[in-house]
Amino acid sequence: MRGGLLFALLLVTAPLAQRAMAADVIGDLIEASSAPADPPPLEGRRRTGRVEELPPPEAVRPNPNAINAPPPEAFPTDQVPIPDRWRLIEAVGVHSRWFDPYNQNTIKGDRPIKGTHDWFFTLTGISDSLIEPRSFPLPVGSQTTTRPGSNDNFGRARSFVGSQTVILGLALTKGSTAYKPPEIEARLTLAFNDNYAQVPEKRILSISPSNPPRRNDAFVGVQEAFIDYHIRNVSDRYDFDSVRVGIQPFSSDFRGFLFQDNQLGVRFFGDRDNNRWQYNLAAFQRIEKDTNSGLNDVGQPLRRDEVYVANLYRQDLPFPGLTSQVSLIYNRNREAGEIHHDDNGFPVRPALIGNDRGRDYDVVYLGYNADGHIGRLNLTASAYSATGRDRNNIFTGQPAHIQSWFAAIEPSYDFDWIRIRGSALYASGDKHPRDNRETGFDAIVENPQFAGADTSFWIRQSIPFIGGGQAISINGRNGVLADLRSSKDEGQSNFNNPGTVLLGVGADFDLTPRVRLSTNVNRLWFDNTQVLQALRNEGSIPTSLGWDYSASVIWRPKMTQNMVFRGSVAVFDPGRGFSDLFTNSNGDNRYYSVLLNAILNF
Repeated sequence: MRGGLLFALLLVTAPLAQRAMAADVIGDLIEASSAPADPPPLEGRRRTGRVEELPPPEAVRPNPNAINAPPPEAFPTDQVPIPDRWRLIEAVGVHSRWFDPYNQNTIKGDRPIKGTHDWFFTLTGISDSLIEPRSFPLPVGSQTTTRPGSNDNFGRARSFVGSQTVILGLALTKGSTAYKPPEIEARLTLAFNDNYAQVPEKRILSISPSNPPRRNDAFVGVQEAFIDYHIRNVSDRYDFDSVRVGIQPFSSDFRGFLFQDNQLGVRFFGDRDNNRWQYNLAAFQRIEKDTNSGLNDVGQPLRRDEVYVANLYRQDLPFPGLTSQVSLIYNRNREAGEIHHDDNGFPVRPALIGNDRGRDYDVVYLGYNADGHIGRLNLTASAYSATGRDRNNIFTGQPAHIQSWFAAIEPSYDFDWIRIRGSALYASGDKHPRDNRETGFDAIVENPQFAGADTSFWIRQSIPFIGGGQAISINGRNGVLADLRSSKDEGQSNFNNPGTVLLGVGADFDLTPRVRLSTNVNRLWFDNTQVLQALRNEGSIPTSLGWDYSASVIWRPKMTQNMVFRGSVAVFDPGRGFSDLFTNSNGDNRYYSVLLNAILNF
């Protein structure tokens, strides 16, 4: 302390030149004491714990012509902000028209109902027009025929179907419609269908041989009629629990392999962990269907066929981008004591196959499904086991244990505007039809979006099982399984069936944003033909079904789903097994299916 005072006193009393020299020495000492002890860091790195030099402030270029913001007192005090954000666009002179679905429209649910801020009304209108020339094996009527002297079993193969469906949907929703689920939703959807069919033989469209081989029919079905109530939110990210009661659409898996339909039921559903987990708990009682349109017929009593579903989804499991689902589904059927004919007079319950007796059954399906991508590889996969008990085997009339399996996979890969697909499916068949085990796999209501879907001949067309049963088909319309059912919509599941094996390749070409070309080639087999041999009383039937070639063009002129036009053609080249079952006198070596479809959506 004394040294510092003495040094300061000498500095003050010293001559001017000496004081300047002393100041330089002091500055060097201060600079040396503040210098870092270690060398400077490498370029792009910084020392932990040291305050880095801040960048220079951003240069502000003054604009002498700029207008300053008005002060708060310049705004009128008799106006308040508009609480309805949906109608702000009208404030700047943009008004919508009720018939314009492309811009903001109140009747399309884009803005709240006038006088409310969170009630929305949605009107949906769809026109679905279809023209379908086709050919497949057809039987000759047993009592009469349009062509005397024709082959005893097989008639001409060509037929024609036309269908016009108009769907009208109404929905009333309460909620913000963004960021979080709506609080309540009520929906009603009606479908009006008019269909026409023409075939070359009698007793195909109607059980009565006096009716002509053509038919025109119309029907109105209730496809949706439900209330959806939002029970609660369970997180600040709007994970939720909801309940839906009424006639509602439901699919048990990603591609509609097991149960996809609009049925009456109650469903609890929701999600957790920022939507990474989703769940469904549902119970359905099936509604009778109109035979010719496939729509719900609420004028008939409910079927004694119940479906209970529990499934759980997990995103990014086991790979990022892939969603996994596990399902437990119970189908309880108690229709053994019923005799039900379809609208054309043909018996569908019990099916006239085997011993022609009614059946009760209980089946539990345990399944795993995956959908998404692994890197650039797109993937859909499905696997089910069916376990249960059939009260009446169609061959023995005794109870039988059900144990069957199903697996399907469809990988695809994108190369710019081209997607290459592969398809493989296996549904087990019954190898020993007269024992106490049924090992043929069957679904509840299938509608597979797989291997070309309804562009494929095999999936699109229903092939009659001529000579092995009455009013029985080898496969159902819009179905992939060879299950020998009387009807996919009105009949019962059948686990005494030959099973199905499919291998296919396909490609989708996005030629323009408006035009897509899809092609598909499938090879099909029965898994086992023992059931067919027993029903046909034949010694051997090959398993080969044949080749299925198909192509379709989809045109969206507005690059939206409001107008979609599709044309497709499919050719089926029979294999040895198919030819063995359907050796017809006309010598048809190939069968075809043409589909022209126009969908207009409002």
